[in-house]
Amino acid sequence: MSVKILVPEMGESVVDARVRRWVKKQGDAVTVGEPLVELETDKVDVEVSASKSGVLASIAHLEGADVKIGDVLGTIDEGATANPSAQPPTSPAAQPVAATPSARREAREKDLPLAAVKADGPRVTREDVRKAAVPSPQSTVRSPQSGRTDIRERMSKRRATIAKRLVEVQATAAMLTTFNEVDMSAVMALRERQKQSFKDKHGVGLGFSSFFVKATIVALREFPRLNAEIDGDDMVLKPYFDIGIAVGAAEGLVVPVLRDADQLSFAGIEQRIRDFAVKAKENTLTLDDLRGGTFTITNGGVFGSLMSTPILNPPQVGILGLHAIKERPVGVNGLVVLRPMMYTALTYDHRIVDGAEAVRFLVRVKELIEDPGVLLIEA
Repeated sequence: MSVKILVPEMGESVVDARVRRWVKKQGDAVTVGEPLVELETDKVDVEVSASKSGVLASIAHLEGADVKIGDVLGTIDEGATANPSAQPPTSPAAQPVAATPSARREAREKDLPLAAVKADGPRVTREDVRKAAVPSPQSTVRSPQSGRTDIRERMSKRRATIAKRLVEVQATAAMLTTFNEVDMSAVMALRERQKQSFKDKHGVGLGFSSFFVKATIVALREFPRLNAEIDGDDMVLKPYFDIGIAVGAAEGLVVPVLRDADQLSFAGIEQRIRDFAVKAKENTLTLDDLRGGTFTITNGGVFGSLMSTPILNPPQVGILGLHAIKERPVGVNGLVVLRPMMYTALTYDHRIVDGAEAVRFLVRVKELIEDPGVLLIEA
């Protein structure tokens, strides 16, 4: 009996995918639950496993093909067994490649099929992948006017979707950004006093993220239209606080969500952010990690950014941007002193959030960070 291998439902807003890699080749024996093929979506990678035991009889979409939910990826001949002495079936499907785990990870990060990598030894290594990722003369496009060469690379599914959505949000939202600066002296002093005991007790470092998450939640309670979205002519206010935390991944920023962040302790926030960072690096974030979110915090300071205008993460109407901490001369009680200062930026949708409201929100965050004692009481 022939059993279809279908592109599965993959959660909220995910409607299509790209075939990243076939784990099995046509003619291979498969068992129930065994991974058959890896799919890349705009959010996460998904493994499609065998629903029946048998033989992978056919492959309908090769590596790099774009597919939609419900499309047939291939078929399994249920109950059949592979014949090791038989010639492999004629098929354009990519054959499995012997490769080290680090090579597979490097290939995923560079969106490079392992079949296109030439191995110097019995298995493809990370160095082989890095060499193959360097464009060869055949992969360039020569400009007839100047004789110079251009390099053409296909966007990954995730990068293409990011590009599309960034353009869409600028066309559909009335985005405006307001700025302020925060004196980080008090938080830095508190962190210095408590960081060792905090790590000893909780097994995670005390960073600045938890302070800003807590301050943001206090400010969102006071200015609830920043924790909302627009649905037609309605404002949908969210009485809960699912805070998205932008973290760097190989193919661009992803935004896993701290659900019910107001219920988390400082340690709970730091632990979840650490876990998100590890999963983003290892490409193991799930759709549940990324689904939803009522407000987003992004920290360009970890990359050295001094100031930026963050772009909204739709359908959210607010995003807080944090930046690098730099010593700057400031006036304190009539004296000019050096203080560790951070620029903050709030981008908001002016269709629902007034300018004065946005400014006051950012001032409130500033007040809470500059006086963490008040923050602890309010949070």
